[in-house]
Amino acid sequence: MMASQSKAFTGKHMAAIFVGGFAIIIAVNLLMASVAVGSFHGTVVDNSYVASQKYNGWLKQASASKVLGWQAVPHRRADGRVVVETIAAPAAARITATAERPLGAREDTTLTFTPQGQGRWLSNESLAPGRWQVRLAIRAGEQAWAGEAEIR
Repeated sequence: MMASQSKAFTGKHMAAIFVGGFAIIIAVNLLMASVAVGSFHGTVVDNSYVASQKYNGWLKQASASKVLGWQAVPHRRADGRVVVETIAAPAAARITATAERPLGAREDTTLTFTPQGQGRWLSNESLAPGRWQVRLAIRAGEQAWAGEAEIR
């Protein structure tokens, strides 16, 4: 009959497990930090104090936009140009927009629109494929509306 031989669990084994575990933790932390730094494209606001001072004005503008009752829904055509379909916006309104990439490398595009009739406007510029955050501004005389939408 053959006796099974088992090696004793020594301090060297425990040290190897301990060092290996911490090496994995450090490697994951370094990977996550590099991904976080690489995907951050800058500040949302340059000065948070100044932005906080403008906050009430932004709320006032948002409520004024809501009172107008205008709605705007943007979507991208196959050729990259953006179509904005509006509800209740005057036919003589002027629409402008800024499109920004919400993630990754910072990329901004200013869009201008030409009326197509029946509450539709078509951008003169096209957007590259991918995800965009679009900030729309509609002006008709003294009235102004602002809104945001995502285009994929």
